[in-house]
Amino acid sequence: MPLLNSDFWMAVVTGLWWLGGAIFYGRFYVQWIVSEFKRRSVVPAVFWYMSAIGSVMLLSYNVYTRQPGAAFGQSFNMIVYARNLVHIWRKKGQLSRALSFAIHAATALIVTLAVSLTAHTWWREYLANRDLPVETAKQNWIFLGIWAVGQSLFFLRFLIQWIVSEWKKESVVPPIFWYLSVFAAVLQGVSFLQRQDWLNSVGMFTTLIVYLRNIILLKKGKTVSE
Repeated sequence: MPLLNSDFWMAVVTGLWWLGGAIFYGRFYVQWIVSEFKRRSVVPAVFWYMSAIGSVMLLSYNVYTRQPGAAFGQSFNMIVYARNLVHIWRKKGQLSRALSFAIHAATALIVTLAVSLTAHTWWREYLANRDLPVETAKQNWIFLGIWAVGQSLFFLRFLIQWIVSEWKKESVVPPIFWYLSVFAAVLQGVSFLQRQDWLNSVGMFTTLIVYLRNIILLKKGKTVSE
């Protein structure tokens, strides 16, 4: 038996997927720790680096395991992550013209690829449900509808955060971000559970405590990025 057989590589890839999940969902725990240390809601720069890296790693998992909702969620958020990094680099005097071009070009390439892969994943989902019993397929689409509502709230939180940041020319996280996060995480977590997507469901439900803690910290001071 070859040492590096298909089972070995599948184990390696699965490990990388869970690492991606730990990075992507763990960003909020990093944010929580920093906030507790400073006694106010703070979003450190590393949050946005972890968002971008974890998002790319999870995209491959969501496409491979036919998770159309989760794949869609990874497609456009990269724009928000990149723009926040741009504002942070500009504020620190680290944004050169070459770096600005590179980050925007890379983001455009990643988003284009992600959209294409997501469209293919949704097509696979349609074909899979077409061959299922009507009631089973109906249940799947209902939970995908629940996911869609949750995803809309997730997009809305980053859209608002992006607009506020562009307006102020710096990375800022407004309070409504955390309130929308709570409702979105519950809806998406339920949807992922129905599909037995343990990676994303665990990630969603475990970040709820972070969202709620930030809401409590909001009463002590505004949410800012550093």
